[in-house]
Amino acid sequence: MELPGNLFLAPVAGYTDRAFRSICAEHGADFSFTELVSAEALCRNPERYWTVPAAKNLISRGISEKHYAIQLFGANPESIYRAALLLAPLKPDTVDINAGCPVPKVVKNGAGSALMKNPANLGRIVEAAVRASREELGNVPVTIKIRSGWDHGSINYAECVRAAVEAGAAMISLHPRTRSQNYGGKSDWSLIADLVTRVSVPVTGSGDLYTPEDAQRMLSETGCAAVMFARGAMGNPFIFTAARSLLTSGKWEPAPLPQRIAAALRHLEMLAADIGERLACLEMRKQFCAYTKGFKGGAALREKIVHAQTIAEYRNIIAAVMPIG
Repeated sequence: MELPGNLFLAPVAGYTDRAFRSICAEHGADFSFTELVSAEALCRNPERYWTVPAAKNLISRGISEKHYAIQLFGANPESIYRAALLLAPLKPDTVDINAGCPVPKVVKNGAGSALMKNPANLGRIVEAAVRASREELGNVPVTIKIRSGWDHGSINYAECVRAAVEAGAAMISLHPRTRSQNYGGKSDWSLIADLVTRVSVPVTGSGDLYTPEDAQRMLSETGCAAVMFARGAMGNPFIFTAARSLLTSGKWEPAPLPQRIAAALRHLEMLAADIGERLACLEMRKQFCAYTKGFKGGAALREKIVHAQTIAEYRNIIAAVMPIG
């Protein structure tokens, strides 16, 4: 697979739905990942992911997405294999394995970052996805996203990556925090630089990327092939355009408020088309707060927008609180 650039949107539970991935693609994201999808749930009730709008929204390609990955999580290689086979009709560009999620409900079943406690099983899971890809998905690449380790006493990303690459992983995304850190503390970019020297496959860096300058610095300091924006893209799909501008011209301009509001409303409308207006308006409350963070009137907007139940109400609140002409 060839990509036009190296600015990626990370998988973020509760945020990277089909509509948001589309918005990010429109603003320059070269590649994006779905929210993590349970392999067990997909195998148990695949019809739900084709018929229930909220479930279908998790794994379907976005309107503007040219390149996207569906991310699976699970601890059982057979479930990963069966789930990956079921993805064939969606034609993902890659299948990504989640070995980094720190959330208790994921790790308690041995999935997510808990996979790093058993590198051998992690390798078997990657191999299962590779086998499914060869059989049903046109041999699309299988990739994996990991952390640096379970805790500071078990920094074993190198061992886990070796198992994954030997099993057929075509790209490694590293978020250099441990599971015990969750999203606190500081990510250690030196581990990304170290990993780049250890493997022949591309390495994507993640962690503490909030500005175009952060992306430029990570690429320069670590030698990674691509950077993956996560929380830095929430409410700010413009970060991809800005980062590309900085990398190519040495300068960038922040998106003005009218452009941010227009993108947020388009996001809401696309989400409503996917899952219905009522549910979309509930889901978009947190997103709208992120889109308007840092602007005059943002606090007043956040106070009111959490009560909006229709698109019309969103528009009316914006017009009253943050008139933009």
